[in-house]
Amino acid sequence: MASFSRPFVNEILNQIESLIVEAESQTRPLEMAPYRGQLFELFVTSFRESLVDEEDGPLAADAICRELGDRWGLSTAAQSSMSEHKSLTADQLAKMRSLWSVMRMWMEWTYAWSRWNEFHRGASQESGNPPSA
Repeated sequence: MASFSRPFVNEILNQIESLIVEAESQTRPLEMAPYRGQLFELFVTSFRESLVDEEDGPLAADAICRELGDRWGLSTAAQSSMSEHKSLTADQLAKMRSLWSVMRMWMEWTYAWSRWNEFHRGASQESGNPPSA
């Protein structure tokens, strides 16, 4: 994997977290405008910097969810919930749902963009990269 700047990765994570918090405060799904478009712009930036590799990318879908889940204490909460046989709080469930939404969209975009060349061999793009956002 190419080297990456940890401050840059943290900035992207912070922006994703801010989008989630804002969407939750507005009780709007991340899949709708303006959140989906803003999240996609962060994906494009991350993809261009080669940070979304599913194996070891610091901004792969599972890495984002793991990092934000750790920030929000969701791993600990889920483990406690299992061991103590009690439900997660409404806030914890909302955060998990948001992370699943981000993860699903991020994985779909990663898959589509990684296969761009396969389906656009005759395209006039010289770089062979997916189109700009």
